Amino acid sequence: MTLADTLADHPARSTFDFPELMRAIEATGRCSILCTVCADSELARGAASMHDCIRTCLDCAAVCDATAKVLSRPTPSGDMWQAQVRACILACVECAAQCSQHDHVSCAACAEACRECERALQQLVAAATESG
Repeated sequence: MTLADTLADHPARSTFDFPELMRAIEATGRCSILCTVCADSELARGAASMHDCIRTCLDCAAVCDATAKVLSRPTPSGDMWQAQVRACILACVECAAQCSQHDHVSCAACAEACRECERALQQLVAAATESG
């Protein structure tokens, strides 16, 4: 059984545009993983000059992970979920900018995942605004 199957059975599934919600959850999960891989890769390189990149990647991974968990409970109350999503968008923007400065495969993959996550979250907020 997939995440989509499980969420499709959730009684509150209609509180979000379902395809946008799924895309956002998948994008935040993927981004969290690729940010973690990037940070670990840079740690393995042992380059002290990558300190800011490593910290930014770890921060982004943590925010993406928390956001994926919040979104996997599609029963929003108040504005907290949007604040969490907006924080994640900001983390992704900052991480993509940081990783774009480096010529490593892990940084390129991380920056790409961050940009995709940012787009997915922006579209989720837009869909929620249109329906709300």
